[in-house]
This record gives sequence, C-alpha cells and structure tokens, in this order.
Amino acid sequence: MAWMALLLFLTVIAVLMAGYPVAFTLGGVALIFALIGSAMGVFDPAFLDAFPSRLYGIMTNQTLLAVPLFVFMGVMLQRAKIAEDLLDTMAGLFGKRRGGLAIAVIIVGMLLAASTGIVGATVVTMGLLSLPTMLKRGYDPALTCGTICASGTLGQIIPPSIILVLLGDVLSSAYQQAQLNQGIYSPETVSVGDLFVGAVIPGMILVVLYVLYIVLMARIKPDTLPAADNDRHSNLGQLLKALLPPLLLITAVLGSIMAGMATPTEAASVGAAGAILLAISNRQFNLQRLIDVMRTTVRVSSMVFMILIGATLFSLVFRGFGGDEAVHEILTNMPGGVFTAVLIVMLVMFVLGFVLDFIEITFVVVPIVGPILLMMGLDPVWLGIMIAINLQTSFLTPPFGFALFYLRGVAPAEIQTSQIYRGVIPFIIIQLFVLALLAFWPQLATWLPDLVYSS
Repeated sequence: MAWMALLLFLTVIAVLMAGYPVAFTLGGVALIFALIGSAMGVFDPAFLDAFPSRLYGIMTNQTLLAVPLFVFMGVMLQRAKIAEDLLDTMAGLFGKRRGGLAIAVIIVGMLLAASTGIVGATVVTMGLLSLPTMLKRGYDPALTCGTICASGTLGQIIPPSIILVLLGDVLSSAYQQAQLNQGIYSPETVSVGDLFVGAVIPGMILVVLYVLYIVLMARIKPDTLPAADNDRHSNLGQLLKALLPPLLLITAVLGSIMAGMATPTEAASVGAAGAILLAISNRQFNLQRLIDVMRTTVRVSSMVFMILIGATLFSLVFRGFGGDEAVHEILTNMPGGVFTAVLIVMLVMFVLGFVLDFIEITFVVVPIVGPILLMMGLDPVWLGIMIAINLQTSFLTPPFGFALFYLRGVAPAEIQTSQIYRGVIPFIIIQLFVLALLAFWPQLATWLPDLVYSS
C-alpha cells in the first residue's frame, strides 16, 4: 500500500500550505491516516507502539540540548547590539571603497552567522540596520536586497548552525541504520562536530565568492555601488573593540569542538555564557532583557521539539504503509545510479524548501532518504553539507524563499518585491556553483574533518 504513504506525504504538504501549524499537522494527519489504514486493514497499529520509546529518546538526547543553548546565544547576541557595532566599524573600514558597505554587510553577516546560526534573525537585523543606509548612499536597491538576503542565509551553513545541529542528529541515526541494514553491527558514527568542521571550507568559499561578486560589480557598474562621500573611518582600536569579542566567542565555541575539548552541547553552553558576558560588556544586560531572551528561547526551542515529535509520529506511520521501502526501490532502480538518486533527492528538497522550513525537511525528508543514500556509499558529512547548502539556496529562491519574506517584512515601502527577487539571482547562481563544486569535489567537505579527527 505504498500509494497510501505517497498520499500521506502529499496531504501533509497540502495542509501545511494551507497555513496549519507544522507540529500538529505532521502528527495529526499521520494519526488520521493510521486510523483509516487500520480500518482498511492496510496498516498495523503495532507501529505506533514504538512512539513512546522514540519520545523518550528525544527527551534524553544529549545532542539536541545544543538547540536551546545555541538559540539562547543567538538571541542574546542580537539583543546585545553586537551587529550594530560590527556594521558601524566595518562600514568605516570599507566605506570609502566602491561597494565597501556591501562588503561590510557580507562580513558582518558571516560573523553573525558564526555567532547566532539563526537565519531569520540575521536577515531581519541586517535589513533594519543596513538597508536604509545603503539606499541613502545611492546603492542599487536590487543589489542591496540581494546582498542582505544572501549574507543572512550564511547562518544555514557557517557553524554553529542550528540546521547543522539538527542534521547531525538525524544523519547520525540514518548512518547507523544504513550500516545495520548492510550487516555492519559495529557501525561508525557521524557527529554534529563532524558537520561543523566539514562546513567551514564550503562556508568560507561562499563568503569569498560573495565578496568577489561585489568587487566585480563595483568595476562593471560603479554607479550601482558608490563610495562613501564622508570622511568617517575606523581606526585599529575601534576595529579590535568591535571584532575581538565575537571572534573570541566563535573561537571558544568552534575551537573547543575542533580541538576535541568539548562536545557541541558543551560548546553551546560556553557560547550561551559568553553571549551573556558580551551583553554585560556592552552594557546591554539587565533582568528584563534576560527574561525576554529566555522567553524567546523557550518559544523557538518548543517549536523545534514539537515539530520533531510530530515528525517522529509521521515517520512511523509512513513506514507502516511501506513508504520507506517504496522510496528505496525508486531511488535504487533509477538509471544513473547514485548520481541520479542524489540529484532527484536534492531537487525534491530544493522545491520543498519553498514551502517548508529547514526543520520540517530535516525531520521529515532526511530520515526517509538518508539511510537509502548512505547505503549507496555516500559520505555522511558530505551529504549533510550538500543538504545544508541546498536548503540555503532554496531559502533565497523566488518566489517563496523564506529569506525574501523576512526582508520584505522590514524593507521600506519603496522597495519593490521584484527588486528583491532580481537582486538575489546572482547569489543563487553563486550558491549553485558551490553546490556543483562540492558535488564534483567532495573533499571540500570531508578533508578538514578527516584532518582534524585523524588522530
């Protein structure tokens, strides 16, 4: 009854597009289909007996503890006005060059991505801070919007990224399942730390290509990226004051993971404590702000875990209808082998990224296709980074890219939606180029983890 599994999947997508809450849609639709299937005699209710143990596994999962800690760190840094200081300093450093302010936005976006890992917060923050200034200085509106959106989505790939934490946990289970299905009863593991390290080089390549694109446009169309007409500049002291605190925090978080001194969860707690210290040093810390940050953290974390619980129920019902076997048969029997299977999965995820958040895709789609692709011999770190960049690209792609909606929500009325769409197209091309580069040169994602963890 694999057609029931397909109908379940399509129904979930349709209900989500109608605007119903994700967590309750996943679990509710799955339960309805389970009841219908049981009444028709095509679904064994025994599959649902595994739900309590799955729920207990979520509750006791140490890796997932990193999610609320990283969310807390990102929200606290956002409220501590770290972005304002960074942008002011970088604008003073690069502002006299054509395109200098756009380069400053990209660098600040990279630093915010490495400090917060939250895409929506970064896009909104950069839109509020930099968009009015860039427009006032005569920057092309389309190019300005594209730069802000692309810089904001770096939080998808540059660690510590929330998506990499969730992907790491899901891929770890998928990798073990794939090995057990192959008769390997002492399976190797893949961790969130592996994905963090594997994402460093692809993330830096994206940043460099963004900057090179701005430099190229400044030469080809200098009128779209004018230089600053004031004498404001940043001295070394201002630069160090703005850069050192977030860089030290990034080093503490990522450095402790790469050096093997801390797990991602432990490093996330270091980041959360460091964010509080930065807020105190910026004189942006008080009891009310702490309460607001904690409330936001609870709200976001609860949403993530409720989606995970709903996705777990969906996954059990989907498997009960034989959906995983049907997907396995389709992917393994395609002409072109592994290449075609990966291409189809990436295209499906790309399209789903228009209407679903990365959390839903990670919890719903990856557990289904992950074990199948990994059984074909793919490297789990490479696959995780490919998925992350793919979702990052779909976040930028018109007409439904989430980053476009985030910026549209804070952009002034004179900015047309068509200008936002037009501005992101060159950055989409850059990301597709990096995705193709990673597809043909997997070592971009696997070399650094092999080097770091070889000992």
